[in-house]
Amino acid sequence: MADRDQVAALLSRHRVGAVVHAAGVLDDGVLTQLTPERLSTVLRPKVDGAWHLHELAGDVNAFVLFSSAAGTFGGAGQANYAAGNAFLDALAVRRRAEGKMAVSLAWGPWVQGMAAGSERMARAGMPPLRTEQGLALFDAALGGETANLVPVRLDLATIRRGGDVPPLLRGLIRVPVRRGQVTDGGHRLAQRLATATAAERREVLLELVLDQVAAVLGHAGRADIEPERQFQDLGFDSLTAVELRNRMNAVTGLRLPATLLFDHPTPAALVEYLHGDLAPDGAAELNGLLAALEPLEKALAAATVDAKTHQQIEGRIEVLRARWAGTRGEQRPHEEIDLDDVSDEEMFALLDEELSQQGD
Repeated sequence: MADRDQVAALLSRHRVGAVVHAAGVLDDGVLTQLTPERLSTVLRPKVDGAWHLHELAGDVNAFVLFSSAAGTFGGAGQANYAAGNAFLDALAVRRRAEGKMAVSLAWGPWVQGMAAGSERMARAGMPPLRTEQGLALFDAALGGETANLVPVRLDLATIRRGGDVPPLLRGLIRVPVRRGQVTDGGHRLAQRLATATAAERREVLLELVLDQVAAVLGHAGRADIEPERQFQDLGFDSLTAVELRNRMNAVTGLRLPATLLFDHPTPAALVEYLHGDLAPDGAAELNGLLAALEPLEKALAAATVDAKTHQQIEGRIEVLRARWAGTRGEQRPHEEIDLDDVSDEEMFALLDEELSQQGD
C-alpha cells in the first residue's frame, strides 16, 4: 500500500465500492531510539498507504481507516505508531470536510490480532475486545456520521484505582483533585527515608522497586522477583521499561530518564541509583529541615496581608536568612538590605550577627 504505482495498478483492475485500510506495522521503542528507518517502517503503510487510497480510490460508498487508541491516548514506546494513527484520524476529518465518506476507528486491543501487550493494557484499564464485540462496533460505525470513533473497552474502576486518569477520560471518571498530587508519593517516601539508617533506606527502596516491577509484570507480589537478575531476563521490553520508569517517577517524585533500566539493568542496581538521589549523606537531617520549612511555605503562599505586615514578615525572613548564612562558618558577602523593611528588633539582630562575624 505504500507504493503509489502498485496501488494505482490494483485499483485499475477492479471496481472498488468500499475501502477498508487496516495496514499496520509495529516497531516499538523509546523516542530517543527511533531512527528515521524505524519511523518509516511504521509510517509508510499507515500514512502513505491511506493517502494513496484517498487520492486514487475515487467515489466510494465507504472509506474506513483502522486507527488505534494509541493515537488518541498515547502509548508507551509507540511514538511512531501513535503519529501514524493520528494521521488517519485527521484524514477522516479532512475527507468529511470535503463531502466524502470516511470514518477512522481508533481501536483498542483485540483478543485476537496484531496488538501486543494486551495483558499490560488490561492492567491499565483497557481489556481486549472479543471478536464479536469488535465486529458489532464496526457495523455500528458504518452507519454513523462521525469522522472519528474510539471503539474500546474501558475498565473504569481499574483506571480510577491507578490514580493517573488521562485527561480525555476525566468526564467519565471523576477523581478528587488535590494540590501536590504529583509529588505526594515522593514526599511520603522522603518522610520514610528521613529517619531510617542507610541499611533501612536500602531495604525500603528495594521493596519499592520490587513492588513496582511485580505490578508491571503482572505478578501477585515481589516474592518471585530476584534483585540481582537482569530486567531483560525478568521479561522487560522497551514498553514495560518505560512503564516502570513512569511508575518510579510517580512513587519517588523524581524525573528519571527513559534509559533508566538500560543504565541500571537489575533491581539491585536501580536501588543503589535511587539511594544516591534520594538518600545521600546527611539525608535525614536535610529532609527534616525541609519538612520543617513546608508549613511556613504553605502559610506564606496562602496569606493575604497588608503592605505593612508584608514588610514586617519580609524583614523577619531576612533575619533568618542572615543567621542561616552565618552557620556555614564563613563570612558571607555583604549584600544590600532594604532597611525600611526591617523592624528595630530585627535591625539589632542583624547588627549582632554582623558584629559576631567580625569578631570570629
